[in-house]
Amino acid sequence: MDVDLTLTVDGTERTVAVDTRTTLLDALRERLGVTNPKKGCDHGQCGSCTVLLDGRRHLTCLTLAVAHEGAEVVTAGGLRGADGGLHPVQQAFLDHDGFQCGYCTPGQVCSAVGVLDEVRAGHRSHVTEDLEADPELTDDEIRERMSGNLCRCGAYPGILAAVRQAGGAA
Repeated sequence: MDVDLTLTVDGTERTVAVDTRTTLLDALRERLGVTNPKKGCDHGQCGSCTVLLDGRRHLTCLTLAVAHEGAEVVTAGGLRGADGGLHPVQQAFLDHDGFQCGYCTPGQVCSAVGVLDEVRAGHRSHVTEDLEADPELTDDEIRERMSGNLCRCGAYPGILAAVRQAGGAA
C-alpha cells in the first residue's frame, strides 16, 4: 500500500508516494532521484547513506521513509556555505583530498557536519565525557565520532585533516 510522504529535501519540499516498507534511502534515490546518499551495505554499517535528518546525522538505510513525514533532509548536495558556495566541510574535504573514489564522500561530509554540530552543541562522546566544558576536538575525538563512516580507499588522513580544519583546529 502506497502512502503520500512529504519531505523537504535540500531545501525543496517534495511529495512522493512510497510503500510503507520503503527505506528513506530508497525513497530518496529511487523515487526522488536524489543520489547523494549512497547505498553501500544496506545494513547501517558503512555510513555511505548518511544525511542530516532534521539537523542530526542519520543512516537512511535503517529507517522507514513513512516515519519521517514532514522531515527536513539535507544531503551533501544540499549543503551551502554562508555565501551560497561550498560548505566549510566540503571545502575542507577538497583542501585536504579527503576522498579518493568519492563513493563514501557524501556520507562522510554529512557525518562531519553532524559531528561539528554535535560538538558545538556540547554533546559528549565516551572519549570526552570526563572532560570539563568545551573540550578541544582532538584527533581521537574525531576518529571516534566518525567511526560509523567507512572509506574503502583509506582516505582517513585527509578526512581527519578536513574535519580538523572545518572545526577550526587546523
